[in-house]
Amino acid sequence: METKNRFMYINGEWTESSGREVFATKNPATGEVLANVPRGTEEDIDAAVKVARQTFESEAWQSFPPIDRGRILYKIAEELRKDAEEIALMETMDTGKPLSQARNDVEASALYFEYYAGMADKIFGETIPVQPGILDYTLREPIGVTAHIIPWNYPLQIISRSTAAAIATGNTVVAKPAEDTPLTALKLAEIIDKSALPKGVFNLVTGYGSEAGAALSNHPDIDHITFTGSVQTGSAVMMGAAKNVKPVTLELGGKSPNIVFEDCDQVEAAEFVVRSIIQNAGQTCSAGSRLLIQESIKEEFLQKVVDKMKGITIGQGVNDPGLGPILNEKQFTRIQEFMEVAERDGAAFLTGGKREQGEGLENGFFFQPTVLDNLDPKSYVAQEEIFGPVVCAFSFDTEEEAIELANGTDYGLVTGVWTKDSARAHRVASKIRAGQVFINNYGAGGGVQMPFGGYKKSGFGREKGLEALRNYTILKNVALKY
Repeated sequence: METKNRFMYINGEWTESSGREVFATKNPATGEVLANVPRGTEEDIDAAVKVARQTFESEAWQSFPPIDRGRILYKIAEELRKDAEEIALMETMDTGKPLSQARNDVEASALYFEYYAGMADKIFGETIPVQPGILDYTLREPIGVTAHIIPWNYPLQIISRSTAAAIATGNTVVAKPAEDTPLTALKLAEIIDKSALPKGVFNLVTGYGSEAGAALSNHPDIDHITFTGSVQTGSAVMMGAAKNVKPVTLELGGKSPNIVFEDCDQVEAAEFVVRSIIQNAGQTCSAGSRLLIQESIKEEFLQKVVDKMKGITIGQGVNDPGLGPILNEKQFTRIQEFMEVAERDGAAFLTGGKREQGEGLENGFFFQPTVLDNLDPKSYVAQEEIFGPVVCAFSFDTEEEAIELANGTDYGLVTGVWTKDSARAHRVASKIRAGQVFINNYGAGGGVQMPFGGYKKSGFGREKGLEALRNYTILKNVALKY
């Protein structure tokens, strides 16, 4: 990929940052610089928000037919698919993930635009029977200017899932992709620029989270903030929004368990357990990072998982291995620090736990698939999100113990339940404190139609599906006396 300067996208124009500074985005598999990207400032964010506000308030956008919004979104989906291979390669180079996973991300991105295209003219209100002589009804109106702060692990998917819903409901958008992985977001801006969407509806400012991201979350003229990322940063975003009394949708971390009962299909369960922790090198908020196994089958099942983990190929994403690199040195060092703590705590390393060495891996941040056992469920490593290909195994005897273990962290994003007993499956699902529960499967966030979000410190509000439309609309009640 040719190294070149990229530009931000504001009001339908490609522009440098106000400070004329840039930063490099690099391939985590090789360390090579892929592009130089504008280092957006508070001034750039303010300019984008002003454009988005003016566009939102304009008669042209206020009167823009919902069905036409939908048609444009559908065309964007078509263009994403048309350029799918180019975009997937770009995503792989920027994030390090295997090419097949990047291809899936492009298709998911297209599905978001396609799905919400179909909803643009189906935002319904209700009539409410108050009393004779009063016609009472509700309207769901666009909330206004929406801010979207995008994480580095699924940059194309996540910018698509929230901005497609926001535009479908009639809002205008200011998006800030992660500084580590901005390229596919910029590619999406190119596709939108060539569409019939009015200029100023979609705006994208690149830059650092501590600068451009903070300016966006603290901006007084934003009407809603969607943030995906860490609990610490999510808390800061929420505080910024609170100062301006703005609603937020937060999709934060996870320490998601797979609960494996003795009557499950062990072969299928082991396959999904491994897939749920190695996808995107475990750099997934919904990764299955805890493995809770009924004691009677623990040794047998754990061996299946370990064998599969040992067989995973590791390499550069462009070669489509089972496992690509960790995003950057900071994240890689963080994983190593977790391993040091685990070792001090007496964890048994059943496989992995170290940097992967080998030809073609010298300049990247490659970490071995890792299975840890013998940890205290309340220990730091067992409780905190590692964000790497590391799963911690625990055992339980009874259903009640399984539920207690599953709910025993500050997170509650996803849970997998593996059993052939349907009554047990539904009992457990009803008591799990998580936003998504998968029974005999594990979707790591699931399809575009399935509401996604967390309990506890995994955040609040829901992305995906029809439920996400609530984020980007505000309810008005009208009462007419006749």
